[in-house]
Amino acid sequence: MSQQSLDTVFQEWHDNQAIAEQMIPLIGSLYRCNNVVTTMFGRSLFNRSVIRILKDHRFVRKIEGTELSVQDTFPLIQAMQSLNLGPAHVDVGKLGVAFKHRGGGDAEAFLREELAEIVDGHDPDAGTGQPKDVVLYGFGRIGRILARVLVEKAGGGNLLRLKAIVVRGRGDIAKDLEKRASLLRRDSVHGPFDGTISVDAEARTLTANGNVIKVIYADSPAEIDYTDYGIDNAVVVDNTGIWRDESGLGQHLDCRGVAKALLTAPGKGDVKNIVYGINHQDITGDDRIISAASCTTNAIVPVLKVVNDEFGIAHGHVETVHSYTNDQNLIDNYHKGDRRGRSAPLNMVLTETGAAKAVAKALPELDGKLTGNAIRVPTPNVSMAILNLTLDKEADVDTLNDYVRRMSIGSDYQKQIDFVDSPEVVSTDFVGNRHAGIVDAQATIANGKHVVLYVWYDNEFGYSCQVIRILQQVSNVSFLKLPRAQA
Repeated sequence: MSQQSLDTVFQEWHDNQAIAEQMIPLIGSLYRCNNVVTTMFGRSLFNRSVIRILKDHRFVRKIEGTELSVQDTFPLIQAMQSLNLGPAHVDVGKLGVAFKHRGGGDAEAFLREELAEIVDGHDPDAGTGQPKDVVLYGFGRIGRILARVLVEKAGGGNLLRLKAIVVRGRGDIAKDLEKRASLLRRDSVHGPFDGTISVDAEARTLTANGNVIKVIYADSPAEIDYTDYGIDNAVVVDNTGIWRDESGLGQHLDCRGVAKALLTAPGKGDVKNIVYGINHQDITGDDRIISAASCTTNAIVPVLKVVNDEFGIAHGHVETVHSYTNDQNLIDNYHKGDRRGRSAPLNMVLTETGAAKAVAKALPELDGKLTGNAIRVPTPNVSMAILNLTLDKEADVDTLNDYVRRMSIGSDYQKQIDFVDSPEVVSTDFVGNRHAGIVDAQATIANGKHVVLYVWYDNEFGYSCQVIRILQQVSNVSFLKLPRAQA
């Protein structure tokens, strides 16, 4: 490559950086003023860096086979500013590809056609609904990630307000609050909190990016009257896992100020286990206690759903390679569970998983068709599910991968299923991934009716995003997703 060509490539990069810099305030204005969330093939563009925006544009080449640059999408972002758009999630990436295939032209006219449902739909006086109070009961790994996501989304359109967290008393309240704030501020796996956190020991509050969060100290739900803290009609998200049935979780409903309880673990008995994207429509207005199932169930059910819809699943086995959790011991010590007493950072630990049986609660058509087991491994986060399936119809690797890829970008499951086609990815590459599961195309095996799919998942962050989606569902927070998904 000549020096002139090298200079041209370098200048083009700088030009694109400048355009991305101009996009950021426009994206922020759409988010805060219109409750319009802009995405790039499902990846949020709001509150992202210049480099991240450029990388997300580059990502389109892998899934669409065509280049997409900020020069293609910037005219669309600009035009969206003048259309008085109503609340929605708008995939600028998909619009950009369609606009480019059309040959460009009048961006505003193109958007008036593609976004007709929300054009001139913004009424600054009407609002988008009533905010819903959220309480996190427990503030461990999942609780703190939920707090991060809720605070991140508070700026536009989410309508979920994190009002309080409930923890057990620890003696010195001021010191306890500082420690809680520090754990929220710094995370060994997910990195630093994106913003500022302050502590008011006298008021017993944490303030994260302007969100004032009351810290309530209690040893049981019976001790709490949430209305004393200005909280009413709230959803309590139970992250403790102590209670998993209606009787135990019903304690939250006995508290004044609580409307619903959401469990971040598999529910027992008659508690509905919900995998968002699959059976969230089963939630009715009468359901006051529901479960978000497990991280593994959320990872595998969407993939099993789309595979079963297209090829049929006769039977199969799910093997989970799961990062260790706080339930295990750091060093060898007594544990009531088999094998889990052995040191988590030093051993692979064979254990049980209920995920295979739990699939039937979200997908009744697979009842009795799956078995499962689990291996805990010495990594702190990101797990993998290996789906060893016998299908009703034959499939080859290319056919299966192409189908799953299309489901991941163009179907109603695009928030649940991600797709990667690289021979170099490893578990840490998926830390912070917001999908329920990510299919690794390079690992797919297909031999007639026998196939094996490898599904990565961030068992903390990806699962927490699924929980947030259920929170939105039970709080009647929903937005149009445009352009409309096409399978």
